[in-house]
Amino acid sequence: MQKKDNRVKATAPRTLPAAGASAGPVTRPWMAASSMLIAMVLLGFVDNFVAHIATEISIWQFLAVRSVMALALVAGLSMAGLGTLRPQRLWAVALRSLLIAIGMMCYFGSLAFMPIAQSLAGLFTSPIFVLLMTVLVLRQKIGPWRVIAVVVGFSGILVVLGVQDGLPGSILLLPVAGGFFYAMGSLVTRILCAEESTVSMLAGIMGLQGLIGVCVLTGLALIAPTVPDGAAGFLLRGWVWPIPTIFPLIVLQAVVSVAGVFFLIRAYQWGEASQVSVLEYTIMIFGPFFGWLLLGQVVTSSMIVGIVLIMIAGLIIAVRSK
Repeated sequence: MQKKDNRVKATAPRTLPAAGASAGPVTRPWMAASSMLIAMVLLGFVDNFVAHIATEISIWQFLAVRSVMALALVAGLSMAGLGTLRPQRLWAVALRSLLIAIGMMCYFGSLAFMPIAQSLAGLFTSPIFVLLMTVLVLRQKIGPWRVIAVVVGFSGILVVLGVQDGLPGSILLLPVAGGFFYAMGSLVTRILCAEESTVSMLAGIMGLQGLIGVCVLTGLALIAPTVPDGAAGFLLRGWVWPIPTIFPLIVLQAVVSVAGVFFLIRAYQWGEASQVSVLEYTIMIFGPFFGWLLLGQVVTSSMIVGIVLIMIAGLIIAVRSK
């Protein structure tokens, strides 16, 4: 999450290892499936801690501090031979990183205000936006099944957003905005970054998130806005230090997120993208499960209906795009 935060593939959030990583000569479907499930368990688990982090610091400080740790871990992946840190086209990687970073900030920002089930439902609308932009921007034709997928998916969005629980509409749209920017980043990855290393693209996302965090923190220090207490101040709070109770959670978020992305990369290296992507939707099971287990978050029946509709739409797109 953190994400997805670290995390695009051409038709789903998180990362696009299929575009940036070199596939192995042998397809290993069971290894690919196992790696994807491990990745979804890790990411579904660790993203829940953002709600705790939001009670003491801002999203900007979280991104700035986490990026330092994550960049060190990504550099370690590069030294281990999993990819180069140097992009072939810096401007293309920078554009992709900006779009994905905005998407992840919207997703992480929403976690302070709503259950992870709603946030994930919004983020996983990205395959629908990818499909729409493929038609509207790239002028490619799609068949009736994928038209049905768009209708089903947006119906799911309306159902999930209908569970307002007192939240303003702008907050409810945050994870959907995250899905939109992830879709934009996915198209840029497919069109401009097909030859780039996954490690260089991941480093770009993490570095740019940290830079944006530092810039916003500087602006907040100059403006000094009135900040609500607790999670309500997640988007407006400035720099807070020391943070002894939250710092271990940031370390945990950085380490587990990078580990999750590593397994995600391996899944797309070992398996067919159209088949592996179906298992990526299991995070919409693992995330809410850990949200219930760790935070006592309740998933309502209407939220379940909306999530199922979005999952069905994504599965149709994945299968018909094969």
